[in-house]
Amino acid sequence: MTRQATTPRLAGHKLVEALIAQGVDTAFGVPGESYLAVLDGFHEYADKIRFIACRQEGGAAFMAEAQGKLTGRPGICFVTRGPGATNASIGLHTAFQDSTPMILFIGQVASDQRDREAFQEVDYRQMFGPGTLGMAKWVGEVHDAERLPEYVARAFHTAMQGRPGPVVLVLPEDMLTQPITAPVLPPVRPAEAAPTPAALAELCERLAAARKPFVIAGGGGWTPESTAALQAFAEAWGLPVGCAFRFQDLFDNRHPLYAGDVGIGINARLAARVKEADLILAIGPRLGEMTTGGYTLLQAPRPAQALIHIHAGAEELGRVYTAELLINASMSAAAPALAALAPPADIPWRTWAEAAHADYEANLVPVPVAPLDMAEVIRLIDAKLPEGTIFTNGAGNYSGWLHRFHRYTALHREGRSQLAPTSGAMGYGVPAAVAASLLQQDRWVVNIAGDGDFLMTGQELATATGYGAKKLLVVVVDNGTYGTIRMHQEREYPGRVSGSDLFNPDFAQLAEAFGFVAFKAESTEQVGPALDAAIAAGRPALIHLRLSSDVSTSRTTLTAIRESALKAGHA
Repeated sequence: MTRQATTPRLAGHKLVEALIAQGVDTAFGVPGESYLAVLDGFHEYADKIRFIACRQEGGAAFMAEAQGKLTGRPGICFVTRGPGATNASIGLHTAFQDSTPMILFIGQVASDQRDREAFQEVDYRQMFGPGTLGMAKWVGEVHDAERLPEYVARAFHTAMQGRPGPVVLVLPEDMLTQPITAPVLPPVRPAEAAPTPAALAELCERLAAARKPFVIAGGGGWTPESTAALQAFAEAWGLPVGCAFRFQDLFDNRHPLYAGDVGIGINARLAARVKEADLILAIGPRLGEMTTGGYTLLQAPRPAQALIHIHAGAEELGRVYTAELLINASMSAAAPALAALAPPADIPWRTWAEAAHADYEANLVPVPVAPLDMAEVIRLIDAKLPEGTIFTNGAGNYSGWLHRFHRYTALHREGRSQLAPTSGAMGYGVPAAVAASLLQQDRWVVNIAGDGDFLMTGQELATATGYGAKKLLVVVVDNGTYGTIRMHQEREYPGRVSGSDLFNPDFAQLAEAFGFVAFKAESTEQVGPALDAAIAAGRPALIHLRLSSDVSTSRTTLTAIRESALKAGHA
């Protein structure tokens, strides 16, 4: 096959052509003079790809991360050098810890100005250096414009292969203005590892010998086909399934084999069950701190339970936990292979699985709270919006009500429906919701945000209205405090509040200034009418919920935490 000659094009234009060739139709970013040639390329191909101009690079990077979660292909973000790149680093870190494919393109100072500490110059290989404890899987800088398509293709490969994650591609300003003839490369299909027959045979043998097995599903790289296969495998073997922290949409939460989410605020009965299991089959998750309860549900490095760990990244296997069996395989290869395994004629753990689901169902029953009951708010939202609605959140205690009381739909039924940062990044929920509402305009998107969380990226409401979002609802839970920090303060230093009080605006008026329709509610009775009006508005809406600061989590109050700490003798 001969190389096809092409008409010389500006490298900035060729970069946009390369994105289109990879199937990208939307990119997020904040414009900068360091990549004007790329912005001109977006103008040139405006009928094929759109550039969404955001209000801050952190918001843009969060939007690209959400795009990667929703599509399974790398989310695309463009930022300028220096301050733009440092602002975007929060989204990059989120993509790394969440195993989300993403490419961050950074404009760079001109080549003849390098290493002089030119205006906004940063060495991005030093800043985002790759590695399992880094910010990116790979950091590349394009010095030869003719090789630009090669670098773009490599970025897509690296972002998707093995454990998915973020890649940084640095673009010197002068390189982007050079005319080049190198052709763009075809769409990338990532190479995938598959489980060996010997590994599958051993898995079968160990699983058949168990009496209290438990599946934990999580991590990146899942597709509708692989989650359907996961469900088929669980059904054939009668296995209870829990989802890793903030991966609850990998398994139908209404399924009789669903046992709940293994993360922050875990159901105490589920935590006990994970500890009591004689075999943990971890399919996809990293088994990080949040999913393992600070490495206590599974003791590191050698858990009490037998462990079979399946993961797409070979570097992750054995990094924290010693296991009986390690299998390096993508979810697209592993899940169908598991579904093809023949179960034993007699399954001795059926009662164990039924009890696990019964524990989950019991955990859905809340303790009523007046005057505003967040559990009832989640129930009302679920009742009034269609199945498959996308829910987003950032970080904070408020997210516990969503994780506990909303029942997520499996990926293979409605697509991704949970966008939430396992990295614990505050400010993620609003940009993720804006991205989802612009990328999948036929679906409703609901962002549940804390008051502290919302104001970190709330300016992206302007992006929503500016680019025509419609089925978007933001619910701000306002309790006047950084709730998670206040909870920890009361636990460790009861009654000594420092730095966790918040002084908030009128969120409804703020939303209206951005073109949203807005409502307020201070009691549960006011929430239903506000939801009805928001849904009927035909444009983005915000509901401002005023909640007592004493209501700390879905399980307890600040008063109870303080009293318990005082009794325990904390100063």
